[in-house]
Order: sequence, then C-alpha cells, then structure tokens
Amino acid sequence: MFGVLKKIFGSKQDKDVRAYSPRIEEINHFATAYQQLSNDELRNKTLEFRARIGDYLSAIDLEISNLKEQAEQEPDVFTKEDIYNEIDKKLKERNQQIEEILNKLLPEAFAVVKETARRFFYNENLILKATDHDRDLSIHKSYITLNGDQAVYANKWTAAGGEITWNMIHYDVQLIGGMVLHDGKIAEMGTGEGKTLVATLPAYLNALPGEGVHIVTVNDYLARRDSEWIAPIFEFLLLTVDCIDKYKPHSPQRIKAYNCDITYGTNNEFGFDYLRDNMVRSVDEKVQIKHHYAMVDEVDSVLIDDARTPLIISGPVDVDEESEEYNVLKPKVERLINEQKRLANHYLTEARKLISEGKTGYAEGEGGMSLLRSYRALPKSRPLIKYLSEDGIRNVLQKSENYYMQEQSKNMRIADAPLLFTIDEKNRQVELTSLGIDFLSKGESDPTFYIIPDLSSVIHEIETNPSLNKDEIISQKEKALEDYSTKSKRLHCVSQLLKAYAIFEIDEDYVVIDGHVKIVDEGTGRLLEGRRYSDGLHQAIEAKEQVKVGELTQTYATITLQNYFRMYHKLAGMTGTAETEAGEFWQIYKLDVVVIPTNKVIIRDDREDLVYKTAREKYNAVIDEIAVCTNQGRPVLVGTTSVDISEKLSRMLQLRGIAHNVLNAKQHQREAEIIAEAGKPGKVTIATNMAGRGTDIKITEEVKQAGGLAIIGTERHESRRVDRQLRGRAGRQGDPGSSQFFVSFEDNLMRLFNSDRITGIMDKLGHKEGEVMQHSMVTKSIERAQKKVEENNFGIRKRLLEYDDVMNIQREAIYKKRDHALYGDRLSVDLSYMFHSTIENTVSRFKSTGDYEGFEFECISTLGIEPEMGPAFFRESKDQDVVNELAKQFYSFYNRKEEGIKEVLMPFIKNIHQNEGQKYQRIAIPFSDGHSEPLPIAADIETAIKTNGSNIMRDIERSVALVRLDYEWKEHLRNMDELKESVQAASFEQKDPLVIYKIEAYKLFETLVYKMNQDITSYLSKGKLQINVNQEVREARSQRTDYSKTKTNRSEETMRRAAESAGRAEQPAIQQVRNTGPKIGRNDPCPCGSGKKFKNCHGAE
Repeated sequence: MFGVLKKIFGSKQDKDVRAYSPRIEEINHFATAYQQLSNDELRNKTLEFRARIGDYLSAIDLEISNLKEQAEQEPDVFTKEDIYNEIDKKLKERNQQIEEILNKLLPEAFAVVKETARRFFYNENLILKATDHDRDLSIHKSYITLNGDQAVYANKWTAAGGEITWNMIHYDVQLIGGMVLHDGKIAEMGTGEGKTLVATLPAYLNALPGEGVHIVTVNDYLARRDSEWIAPIFEFLLLTVDCIDKYKPHSPQRIKAYNCDITYGTNNEFGFDYLRDNMVRSVDEKVQIKHHYAMVDEVDSVLIDDARTPLIISGPVDVDEESEEYNVLKPKVERLINEQKRLANHYLTEARKLISEGKTGYAEGEGGMSLLRSYRALPKSRPLIKYLSEDGIRNVLQKSENYYMQEQSKNMRIADAPLLFTIDEKNRQVELTSLGIDFLSKGESDPTFYIIPDLSSVIHEIETNPSLNKDEIISQKEKALEDYSTKSKRLHCVSQLLKAYAIFEIDEDYVVIDGHVKIVDEGTGRLLEGRRYSDGLHQAIEAKEQVKVGELTQTYATITLQNYFRMYHKLAGMTGTAETEAGEFWQIYKLDVVVIPTNKVIIRDDREDLVYKTAREKYNAVIDEIAVCTNQGRPVLVGTTSVDISEKLSRMLQLRGIAHNVLNAKQHQREAEIIAEAGKPGKVTIATNMAGRGTDIKITEEVKQAGGLAIIGTERHESRRVDRQLRGRAGRQGDPGSSQFFVSFEDNLMRLFNSDRITGIMDKLGHKEGEVMQHSMVTKSIERAQKKVEENNFGIRKRLLEYDDVMNIQREAIYKKRDHALYGDRLSVDLSYMFHSTIENTVSRFKSTGDYEGFEFECISTLGIEPEMGPAFFRESKDQDVVNELAKQFYSFYNRKEEGIKEVLMPFIKNIHQNEGQKYQRIAIPFSDGHSEPLPIAADIETAIKTNGSNIMRDIERSVALVRLDYEWKEHLRNMDELKESVQAASFEQKDPLVIYKIEAYKLFETLVYKMNQDITSYLSKGKLQINVNQEVREARSQRTDYSKTKTNRSEETMRRAAESAGRAEQPAIQQVRNTGPKIGRNDPCPCGSGKKFKNCHGAE
C-alpha cells in the first residue's frame, strides 16, 4: 500500500530534494559569474555581505540600543524590568531578521565558497593584496607567506599531522546538504560524500552576522583535523577559525578561539565550558558568548548515544560512607549470586529431564516452568544459551514466558517464587525477592535488616501511641526516618551490586585498565574516558572487580547534552545514519531528517543475513569468509559488538595464521593509523562496532578490481543505524564493495527479541546444527527486533530527559539570575524582588498569629532594622499595609547605608586616583555580615570617580549575590542528587518515582529560592565595611575562579596509549609532527612586516 502511494506522490526524500533543487541553478549561476572576479574581489564579497547584513539590521539594532539606554536611566525597577523584557523580545526578533537576510544572501554566499574551493583546487598559489588579517595569520600559518604588499595562500598544508593538497569542489548534492544544514535540519549523507566540505557552506553563511558558529565533533582528533583542514578556505575569505580542544579550559587562548567567527570543538568541551561559565566570578573569565548556530557532526552519536549520560562538574564531599558500604555488602551478594547459580543449574537440569519426557507445559512440575525459572534466574548462563539453540527449546521457553507475562505479569510471581532475585535482561533490571531478602538476612541480628519499612504506617503508629509525650514522638519520628533512609541506601547498594554481577560483563560493557573501570560505549566501541555509571552502579562494579571504589563526589554543575544543544537559536546536524532515529530527533530536538542523494550510485552488494544456530558455527564461518576475501586481494573490515568478541576473533585468526589489526576500546589511540591501512589489499581489520567513525577507508584501483572493501558483521547490533554505519564503510563514492552479517541464535539480540515465527519455521524445516539459513524474511524479522530495542531505548532516554527537564527549568532560572548578578545590568530588578519577597515572608510568618515580638526579632536578625511600628498597628492593620510600611522603612535604611559606605570610601578613592591613579585600577573592599569571612569585593576606581561612588554598592551587591547564589545552588544540587536516588525506592511502594521526583523537586526549589532571597537580603542589609580609619586601602587583585578541586565526568585523565595491535608482524614508526617553518628569533624582525621586533609584536602573544 505504502509502496503504491510513494510511486504516485513520491517519497519524503523526493519531496525534500525537489524543494531545494531550484536554488542549485541559482548558486551555480553566481559561481560561474564569480570566476571573472580577481582574488581580492572574491574575498571582499565577505565585507560586502556583512555591510548588507548591517544595513538590514540597522533599524532593530537602533531600537535595542535606545531601549538599553532607557533602562540604564530608568529609576523605577518595575518599569526597568518591563524595558528589559522588551529588549529580550527585540533580540529574538533580531534573530529572525538575521535568518531573513541570510536566506536572501544564500545563493551568493554559497557561490563564493564554491568558487574559493575551485581556485584552491586549480591553483598551487593564490596571490592577493595583504591585509592585517593576512599578516597576523602568516606568523603561525605556514601556508600563508608575505611578499611585500602581497599575501600568498598555498593549496598545500598540514592537517592532523598529515600533508594535504586541496582537491575538493562542491558538487550539486553537497549544495543541497549545505541548504539543509542552514535551515536547521539534519543532513543524512553517505560515507565519503564529503560532510566536512558540505559544512563549509552554512558555516560561512552563518558566520557573516558575527554571532558565532560552533561546529561540534565526536572526538578531539576530528575537531583538530577538520579545523586545520578547512581553515585556509575560511581565512582566505577574511574569517577566523580555531579549535577549543587545542587549549586548556578558560585559558586566554580558548577565549580567543570562542571569539573566532567559526569555532570547532567536541561536544563535551562545549558543554563543560557552558557549566564552567556559570561558575566564574567575573565577566572576563567567560569563554562562550552566545549560543547562536551549532552544526553537530555524527549527530546521532552526539545527540542520542552521548545524550544519555549528563555532563557533570563535581568536587569532593566531606563524608563518604556509601563507598565503603559496597565493599561491606560484596561478600554477602557474592554468596547470593552463587546460590542463584546453583538454583539456575538445578532448574535447567530439571527442564532438560522433563522436556525429554515430553512434559513441555508451563504448569508446576513441567519442563516449561523449570526452563523459565532457569532463564529468569540467569539469562546469560552459557549452558542455558546452548540448550536454547536446540530444536524447539526456545519455543517452549517463549510459550511459558508469554503465559506468565499476560495480564501485566499477574502470575509471574508464581514462577519467581523459589528464586532469590529475578533478572529482566531487556530492561537491565534486577529485583530481589522475599527469599533473597531472607537469604541475605541470615546471621543478622535484625531480621528486617534488608526490609524497607512502610514509613507512613510507622509514623501513624508513633503519632497514635498514647504512652508517648511530644518530645518522645519527635524523637521516635527522627529514628524512623533515619532507619528508613539507612535501609533504602543499603537496599540500593545491594540492587546495584546484583546488577553489576548479573548484567554487566567485563570486556563487553566495560574494561579494567590500570586499576580503573572504564565504560565502553556500546554504540562506538570507544572508551568513554572519565565517565562513570550513575546511581552507585560504577562503585558496585569497582567493588566487583576488586579495584579501589571511587570516592563519592558532590555535583557543582550539571547538564545533559540534550538540554545544552536545545539552547541554541539554530541547531543542525550531519551523519550517515539518522533516518532510523528521525522520530526521536523530531520529538526531542524538533530536527527534521533530510536524506541527501549520493553523488554516485551506490553499487555495494548488501547481502541477506546468514543465520546459524550456534555462535561456534557462526565464528568458524566468519573466519572462512575472511580467508576467502584475503585470498582475492580484498581488504576486510570485521565489525564486532564488544571487546571480548574482537579478541576472540583475533585469537582464531592467529591460529589460522591470518595477519590482522584489532581496533577496540583497548587500542582506540591507534585509530587513525589502523584506519589508514584498512583499505590496502588483503588487510584484515577487526573493529568494535563503529570504530573509525568520522574517517573514510579509501581503497586503491587494485582493490577495486578485486571487488572492493568487504564488510563482515559478526552480530546484529541492537540499533539499525549502527549496522548501517558499518555497511557504509564500503561503497563510498561509487566504489565496489560488499557487506555480510553473520548471526546466531546465541547472539544477544536474537536471544532477547527473535520472533516465534523464525524459530518455528527453522524447526519445521528440520534445520540442523551446521546448516545456515539465508532469506530476506529472516533479515526483515531481525530488523523488526532491532526496531523493538530502539523503541525501548528511546523510552529510557526520554524518561531520563524528563528527569533532567525538572533540573533544566531550575538551572535556567538560577543561571539567569547569576548572569544578572555577573553583568550587573539587571541585578537591581532581581534584588528588589528578593527584598520584597523576604519582607512579605517575614510579615506573613508572624501576622497570622499576631506575634509582634517574634516579628520584631526576625526583622532585627534578618533585615538588620528594628521596625518602627507599634504592636497595635502590626496586629490590626491589613497584611499589605504592614508589608508596605516595613518595605518603606527597609528601603530608607538601605539607602542611608549606601550613602554611608560612599562617605567612608570616597575620600580614599579620590586620594588614590589623584596620587596613584596610573598604578591602581581597583581597590579591595572588606565587607562582611559579621558571621563569616569578608567577601573579596573590588571596586573600579575610575568608575567610582565618574559615578561619585554609586558603583561601590553595585559592586558589593554583585559579589554578595554571586557568592550566596553559588553556595545555595551547590547545596541544592546535593539535595537533588539525594532526592533522585531516594525516590527510586518509591517503586517498591508501587508509585512512579518520576512523579514523586517532580513534586519533591518543586518543594526543594521553593525552599532554595526562599533561602537565597533571605540570605542575600540579610547579608546586604547587615553587612558592614571591615575597615579602620587609619587602615590603608589595598589594591584588589583580579578574581579568578578556582577549579583546582573540581573534575569533569568525561575528562579526568588523558587517553591511555594502547597496547601493540594483535596479529601484526611489525610496529610501524610513529609519525611525528614538526614545525617545518623557519624558526624566528625573539629579536628578529616580525614576519608580518610591521618593522617591530618579533618579541614586541606577534611574539608577545
């Protein structure tokens, strides 16, 4: 039906291509015309475009400027807030106007980039008139030389340590890709279709307004390579380019990189820089300017695979009791696991016996029930997997499982009754049974040691106990709450240890290197350096593997990549495999996926899957196929799903004497070197999943004649796009090639999701061990199983996002307040609300009870004033009248305080300005509320003279607000971490943890805002200058944020250099990158032609 409709109306891909096609002719028309321009005229098109953009935006820029000036002069805070809200609206309107003018410029701008690429392709050198831009670049860029008043751009340069000669010109389908990316969509392009070149088109166009373009890659190698590869094209066109991953966080060089027109970097570094920016104490320390336009390379890897784990900047906590808990509980859990193994083997033996007798039913005492119990006890048991591959056995299990899972697993408790715990392998969940709790409790003095009490019932019993007085009731409640908390944490630790032992396997889900547990990304096969499993699972795995259990840390700042990239005004992405996840991209990011046609027709031979009964047969067939391909002179890329399988295949190839390279999480540092060799005749490369993603495997004419690159998949991955990515390694740009997947019923995907139909058909056809099945129906059935997994994983990611959305709303509100404090322009509005909120809360707390004495004491302790109103006025007047009167008194007191501070400090400041004005820029102001150390507050001397001291109180307000905001936010994040962990126990009470989390998180945030308002109000109102009459005023040093005790969850250490590759005959020399340009002495003339010495010009940087 759908096929017929597609033929009549066309597919979505056809419609997308038709929509963009008319502009291709327009672009090519301009590109042809620009061939007549000189080099200088071509590059000056950039200046022309920028002038046209400036003219288009001039009216709204003037409006925004006038509004900002009006806001600065407006004394009323409420009117000022309205003006700032209007400015925000105008800024959004300005962004829309930018899109309008860029759409008009698109054909001309794309044509400029295409013509520039053409000139670099056909000319070894491009000569033009030297500008300051060229002179600055020529100092560090070897491909730019100065010859008098002329600058010479060569078409050869170094990128990622290798020499390249520019050999690319945009073809028509790449122009479509560029337009898709400019429109804020995802361009799906096949391997070898030139995604890096396509990105130059929208990058140039969107860099013209000067708002910044961020190009995001999956790793630092690609970020550095692409920035160096493409930079000369952009630099010729008067744009600046840099890569943030070359520099340390918050260094001057990284700030400069962000100030470039186009900035490359990894997803992690962009996210972490955003978090660090919201920890700084001065505007000068911020590195990111605006989140305007981002292009994400390998967008499915970044926005789907990496988006599951949040970016976290953390620091130490004072007490870490939970880390030790895992080691204490580990021996007990190991005994539980061993007992469960005994039970699993017992039920498997029983099942074999009963089924052989023909008792295959699912009732008690029949083979189906015993088989199900063995499966629920240990689904990854090798004897069980082997038995399930026999004729008809899997059908017996599936019928039993289907019976007990019907009606929402109503009767599953009967099957699980004799087990100690049950494993849901599909959802990676482990649940302790009542027998398991009894087993763990053996030897404990408290029989309820592992049982979480029903808190509401316990509290009710305490409150209704007539023998307890008020103090005893409070004490009993505290004990009950402490008992509940302790047991919840204990049971959580047990649950995570069970999961570590029963589900997570070494060399598949993680590896242990140098005493550290490192996660292996299931999508890419790369090590996820520095990342840790959440909710204590990583500590449980560390305890299991007998390495040092990591210390508990406290979150200082956190965000998921999903919410980080959703901040951008416009987001686009490119990849070779996004179509299968199109629904998720649209639901979460509102990103449409457009499939770009290939430049040349793909002639790769994608064969139907070969299905075997056992893994042993499958691997033997894989080795035979490798041998056939290598004898034909074809290179072979073998894709695996885990480190363990890649090493197993390596051992089998060694036994057969077949030389090969291995690229997995343990050898990922040699990725570029191994991929460079992978296309040579007869080369065999075993790669975990998509290792080599982002790089092309190029083949020679000799290999093409032999049949091209052979792709062999040893297992179907859970995700279709991972398999498509592996296939896409072959057949680039019309090259020949083939792809073949080998599958067995012992594979994880087939065990979990293969259909009854395949198993039944194979049994009916008399399929025996050693025989292979190959049919399109089988392949489609496997792909349907993959689709089920994708839907399940999407549900998990969406749920994680729902948790983070709660945090995101809070984070945006706090970071907005923080920015107001950091820049100071809107701080007066926020402070006015803080003061008013604190006053209202103070009145409401005591007015209802008429407690004037308590009200008076609170005013003195919080607001720093004694209220000038009598008890009668307080008790008899309306609430709003009391609030208005107290506010009037408070603001009068606060204004007098400000004047007093000016009177004390201005004589010092004027004296310093007159006598030592050239020496000092800022003075330190010791200011404290008397209960804590004085805050490091600095006032600008020049500004204080110009404003007659008005800025002094603003500087104090800014510093106090930042310090208190950061402290309270950090404590709130700790509470949120504890909340997220504690609500998981709600599932034991048949409640949705997410609902509980949302309710409790809202309450916590209300408390945070109240405490923040009160603390800042109290500190400012009660704070005093800590200065004596004869004390010297000292200079304030520039404040820098201290990151020494913080660490990120993805970049704690540098990548470990891998061991020598398996199966290689010799170790090739490591290529070293050296600066081949002439060395410039410090006292030599600067090459930029300024006439100055190098040390006084560009050498001073």
